[in-house]
Amino acid sequence: MRSVLFLFLIVLSCLISPAQQATQAASQPNILFLFTDDQAPWALGKSGHPHARTPHIDQIFQNGAYLVNSFTTTPVCSPSRASLVTSRYGSELGITDWLHPRTEPELGLKSDTVTWVKLLNDAGYRTGLIGKWHLGLLDQQHPTRFGYDYFMGFRSGGNVPKDPTLEVNGKDQKLKGLLPDILVDDAIRFISQESDKPFLLSLHFRAPHTRWLPVADEDWAPFKDLDPQIPNPDYPDLNTKRVKQMTREYLASVASVDRNVGRLLETLKQLNLSENTIVIFSSDHGYNMGHNGIWHKGNGHWVLNQNPPATKNIPKGQRPNMYDNSIRVPTAVLWPGVTQSGQVVQGTVSNLDWFPTLLEMAQVPIPSNLTIRGTSFVPLLKKENEQAWDNDFYAEYSTKHQSHTHMRMYRTPEWKLIRDFLNPERDELYHLTTDPQEATNLIQSQDPKVQKIRDELHQKILSNMKSIDDSVLQQVRQGS
Repeated sequence: MRSVLFLFLIVLSCLISPAQQATQAASQPNILFLFTDDQAPWALGKSGHPHARTPHIDQIFQNGAYLVNSFTTTPVCSPSRASLVTSRYGSELGITDWLHPRTEPELGLKSDTVTWVKLLNDAGYRTGLIGKWHLGLLDQQHPTRFGYDYFMGFRSGGNVPKDPTLEVNGKDQKLKGLLPDILVDDAIRFISQESDKPFLLSLHFRAPHTRWLPVADEDWAPFKDLDPQIPNPDYPDLNTKRVKQMTREYLASVASVDRNVGRLLETLKQLNLSENTIVIFSSDHGYNMGHNGIWHKGNGHWVLNQNPPATKNIPKGQRPNMYDNSIRVPTAVLWPGVTQSGQVVQGTVSNLDWFPTLLEMAQVPIPSNLTIRGTSFVPLLKKENEQAWDNDFYAEYSTKHQSHTHMRMYRTPEWKLIRDFLNPERDELYHLTTDPQEATNLIQSQDPKVQKIRDELHQKILSNMKSIDDSVLQQVRQGS
């Protein structure tokens, strides 16, 4: 019987035409999710930066769909990454700021949290995470508990750019070499071994997170003696010298990622996987480099010769923010047969949307009893119903380490309101159409039209807070 069954399966496989086999394979595309850390949306050649050297990343943006209005719900590592894999806000998950390994070593994703990775894994995908996790240090918070078959990298948020200590086969090992190169070496190995079955590989670079140096000589050479242009050299009391030095180092770190992205794209080509692999490039949040007088991300730092004085909840030198440069992320999707070369998507999307989007790409259903906050943007990639897309965006950030804030934000293509419910004197309102640099805060405007818009956006913030049962809303009501 076993021999007969074996022969039957052989004959059956021969009856399946190459076209049918290709259709079946195409229904389960491989997914390569490239995710950088602290990647500014402006730090790409494709975005028009005069010094960025990113020819390989630009290739993804040019050959696929460039999502120019892609945002993160929280402009700092851990809550952004939590929203990415769960399609829930950090406040719903108990992760509102970056996870501090010393002060909160047990905090992380709860073990019963459902991720899109787990659903892909259940649907037959071989799944791997290489690089940064930063969603929990405990074994019950390990990436393999949330759908990844394979993990090589580091569970915490920090590491070093050279000779890092990484978890390899479940044990920490100190490895020799540059971190981006080490991670991509392992990614190439993973792809090569998994090329005969559908795979999802999440490659989470540490770069361009500080420290930026050292990098390979070839990555540093173009920037070593560069006198870079900076976005606003006339900002009052800006420490221009420091901004220029950081710009050189930051762009070199970005170049180190780009060189390795080139190695990955070449691997897909050599293994004949390019036509059935969706390549995604994005980041956990944006970055400031002298913009509005600060550097860093949502938990920004002033970069002035003399910093403003401290306040009750904001230490000297700190500038918590939800500027576009902090919440906007560089995002591109190269989906063979779907996206088109040179395609630009104007619709507003966020990291909440990856959950339903990736499942729709892989034709995997979302459990009916599962609560998610995102919406699949596959229709935007397919250029369907673009006019009906909702371009409003709600975001949040409660800082608790360097500073203490409860920032809640509502953004339309024209206006943005940020309320700090812990420090109301920090509230901000920007008219993005006329002031895309967010240089003029209109929160105190006496213009009735501006006040009306402010009040409308405030109500939208409260409505969103209520919809996700944000505990900060209860504090607001108790204080009123």
